[in-house]
Amino acid sequence: MEQLWLFIQNQVLGMKWLNDLIGMLLTSLGLDMTSHIGGSIQFFVYDVLKITYLLCLLIFIISYIQSYFPPERQLY
Repeated sequence: MEQLWLFIQNQVLGMKWLNDLIGMLLTSLGLDMTSHIGGSIQFFVYDVLKITYLLCLLIFIISYIQSYFPPERQLY
């Protein structure tokens, strides 16, 4: 059970798979991930993609929840 929680925490919530994928892509482009510039580019791309994904997910969830509430009617 603990192994399952660690997998969910690292791979799903932490998006470690995305960080590894970006590292492999940048390495295949010839960038050294152990250098300062390589690590900085990997961190920047990873964070931009992660924040964009989480923001879109949050907007989708909030919109979905709001769709169940009818709009308020104005009474004159």
